[in-house]
Amino acid sequence: MPYKKLHLWLAADGLLLLLYRLLRGNRPLVNALTEQVTGPLRRMLGRASYLTDVSIMEVLDVLAILAGLAYLVWTIRAVTRAAGRREKLRRAYGGLLGFACAGLSVWTVFCFLWGLGYWADGFQEKSGIYAQPVAREDLLAVTAYFAEQTACAAEGVPRDEAGRFAVPREDILTDSVRVYDGVTETFPFLAFDDPGVKAMRFSRIMSALDFTGVYCAYTGESNVNVDSPACILPSTVAHELGHQRGFVSEQECNFLSILASTSSGLPAYEYSGWLQGYIYLGNALYPVDPDSYWAIREALPENVQQDLKENNEYWAQFRNSAARRASNKIYDGILKGYGDERGIQSYGTVVDLLVVYYLDEAQAES
Repeated sequence: MPYKKLHLWLAADGLLLLLYRLLRGNRPLVNALTEQVTGPLRRMLGRASYLTDVSIMEVLDVLAILAGLAYLVWTIRAVTRAAGRREKLRRAYGGLLGFACAGLSVWTVFCFLWGLGYWADGFQEKSGIYAQPVAREDLLAVTAYFAEQTACAAEGVPRDEAGRFAVPREDILTDSVRVYDGVTETFPFLAFDDPGVKAMRFSRIMSALDFTGVYCAYTGESNVNVDSPACILPSTVAHELGHQRGFVSEQECNFLSILASTSSGLPAYEYSGWLQGYIYLGNALYPVDPDSYWAIREALPENVQQDLKENNEYWAQFRNSAARRASNKIYDGILKGYGDERGIQSYGTVVDLLVVYYLDEAQAES
């Protein structure tokens, strides 16, 4: 039988993916697997990866691209050199089969290393804080509260002569190991020996793909985009460190990044957390109450408005790029594939969590 080993490889991948589908329906078992098997395995991989400051994820990405191109060239040469139409088709089939087996294996490992986490208890289950429908007046109150806190926190961060946020990115990355210290007093299950984050060498490419950071389950690394505006970098760092703790939900890690940053006691992180939270809340408020949105926005200090403008202008240059559209479409499909029917729109759920958690503080301030 031609390509017997490749067919067996493909069948093994199929059986493992079937097992994965079956496991997803058993939450107690998935909780046990993620806490006792895949979580410790990712942490072990992370300890090895953090022996160097170089992003192992980026190295593997480059090697994978080079290997893929080399395999494609080898397959094309094998097909063109084959004698007869039948032999050419056989070589082409073998090449496609090998590529499919390798790709499916990578996906299978990802499903077990990381995908199972979508079916395990997340932050909401562990904390008892659940996203709920948001009333307009509550959204307005919390948005105004975050704007006030952002304005206050802005006074504690250094700025250059032009008034721009001037905290060195190196300092932000260095402080990353302390950002969750404050929040673990309230939520002990968030305690973790943080290894920090790594700056991506291909950050500009990540911006074109609409990514501010990536947690790589294969290497246990948190990687951040250091090309984008520095005022948002601290909250991005805190987001990726939320993934380090095993939380796979993007909206939960968005919430965790704000919760950890604003309670960290680190001025740059506190400001970035309040600013990021204001952005999420403001984006939700604008469609339902644009007048209130603009009243809050225009009351912000000039330095905060400048940071918002810089951030908007930076991302605007990538808004219509084909790479960004393709990246968002693929990622949207991945999220929906894990049972999140809202896909990439699930990022809006962070607003529900913010309103539920901060509403009492907002009302007390008003």
